[in-house]
Amino acid sequence: MSKATALARREREVLEILYRRGESSAQEIQDEMDSPPSYSAVRALLATMIQKDLLKHRKESRRYLYQPAISGDAAKRNAMQRLLSTFFDGRPEKLVASLLDPSDQKLSQSEIERIRRLIEPRP
Repeated sequence: MSKATALARREREVLEILYRRGESSAQEIQDEMDSPPSYSAVRALLATMIQKDLLKHRKESRRYLYQPAISGDAAKRNAMQRLLSTFFDGRPEKLVASLLDPSDQKLSQSEIERIRRLIEPRP
């Protein structure tokens, strides 16, 4: 997946289903979607995702089974880049600052300490 490729909401939804299930048919994917589109729309979405190298598929009997073609880590990075660019001007420090804002503190002290250890330079 190229850096410029932003996953659409439905693409993220399909990937989440496939990460959870491992492999699924179009019907199984449609059955797990929130407010699912028509079956033909799901098939069109899956075909588009194959063209974008987001999915791979294999034929089993009369149906196709779909699997993610990108790692969960790659999808997470994509989602994080989209979040950063949409809400934080592409600046990770603004995201971290919003997490550490005392007026909206939802992190425990141990979570804050773990974040500090991740940020501190290593020898």
